[in-house]
Amino acid sequence: MGVIAKQSIKGSVYTYAGALTGFINTGLLMPEFFAPEQIGLVNLLIAFTLIFSQLGNLGFSGVITRLFPYFRNNEKKHNGILTLGLLISVAGFLLTLLLFFISEKYLVKSNYKTSELLSDNIFYVPVLTFFMILFYLFDNYNKVLFDAVSGIFLREFFVRLADLFIIILYIFDYIDFKTFVFWYIVIFALPSVILMFILIKRKVFYLTGINKNLLLKLKKEIIGISLFWILSGFAGIAVQSIDKYMTNYYLGLAASGIYAVTFYFGMLVIMPARSLRKISSVIIAEAWKKNDIKTISEIYEKSSVNLFIAGSLVVIGLWVNIDNIFEIIPEYAAGKYVVLFISLLSLADMSSGTAAAIIGNSGYYKINAYVMFFTLLSIIITNYFFINLWGLKGAAFASFISVSFAVFFRFLFLYKKYKLQPYSLRHVKILFTGLLTLFVNFLIPEIDNVFADIVVRSFAVSVVFASLIYFFKVSEDVNSFVLKIIDKLKSS
Repeated sequence: MGVIAKQSIKGSVYTYAGALTGFINTGLLMPEFFAPEQIGLVNLLIAFTLIFSQLGNLGFSGVITRLFPYFRNNEKKHNGILTLGLLISVAGFLLTLLLFFISEKYLVKSNYKTSELLSDNIFYVPVLTFFMILFYLFDNYNKVLFDAVSGIFLREFFVRLADLFIIILYIFDYIDFKTFVFWYIVIFALPSVILMFILIKRKVFYLTGINKNLLLKLKKEIIGISLFWILSGFAGIAVQSIDKYMTNYYLGLAASGIYAVTFYFGMLVIMPARSLRKISSVIIAEAWKKNDIKTISEIYEKSSVNLFIAGSLVVIGLWVNIDNIFEIIPEYAAGKYVVLFISLLSLADMSSGTAAAIIGNSGYYKINAYVMFFTLLSIIITNYFFINLWGLKGAAFASFISVSFAVFFRFLFLYKKYKLQPYSLRHVKILFTGLLTLFVNFLIPEIDNVFADIVVRSFAVSVVFASLIYFFKVSEDVNSFVLKIIDKLKSS
């Protein structure tokens, strides 16, 4: 777990730093200094790009992750998998370009509130789509070469920090909105270019002939994985968006806005999982090739424990500060229980560790697509019932139920099929530690200054939680990390 732990920590730091920067950008500065239709424009450009690029990737991200162990051979330049990826990416881009020209007028007309601005800037969508397709390819190729951090740094932190810079330039009238949009697009496109240069510098940007024998041997699997990756990708986008659409439909635009913002807070919990799962999937794919169930089981168990620890700490940090948060943004206070249920949803997902990656890299990878579609159907049905019953918190509760069921199904599948299961007494210790930390929170006196109270309260519960986790020896990785910090402090 050395490589996984090291990259997970770095990736989590970049992810949270990016989340904070993103909140400053989209939660504080842009609503204050940009017109609603201007904010709507940049959001629409990115939304359209993500949809088109999801199709334009043609599912090759899944192919690289799952089948790269069969191509891996540095002397043979990995049998031309990057060349294959580039050819497929070009084909995918041409397909999305055709679809874009067919749907362009509809996309503008259907977003009538920003139609004039969108009409003037819609040409950026195919440009962004091209660079996003390349990013998917280079990021996944870089990931299977055991570097998941560079992509996380570029997409999660670098882009948002650069956005902050041009937002400040716009606020102080150094650039107009048209120039702002241009640079916004340039910044969004840059990570793919930078990743390409990283690969060239590392001398792994291999543009060489494709091993035709290997390609023919894996042809059936490549097609199957690509198709299911496309389907599960679209289902994933729908799962993330459907509750927001349904709150808008049943409760109105204002309620939908409150839900979107408070949903974001709840999703902060799951951010440490991104980097861990990203690098773990590479090692899991290698282990499946060798049928190394022992390594897979070890990663499964350790990832579940470590992510449950990280997730529990963030849930506690959010909930002990929940009243402070809504004192800062009182107009969103109606979403208090949205934060709670989405946090618990994220924690349930975190507890599953790398379950989805284990299934996705096994011979039963189609199960993930089925689970995703069932989750989507479940969210639609439960949202209809609970939104009408409880309003905003009903939407969040519906998502919590649906995702928890998906987590349980993956657990059940892995246990029945491979006798793999990650849960133990250590999870009970983490729960007990969390409850004890919440009790300690009630002993901390309130400070009149909201920001001071957040700092003091967050520091106190973090120290208590981390100390108890270390004392109970819940995780070897956590204890090893703490000891390294102590040794560095002693030697400095």
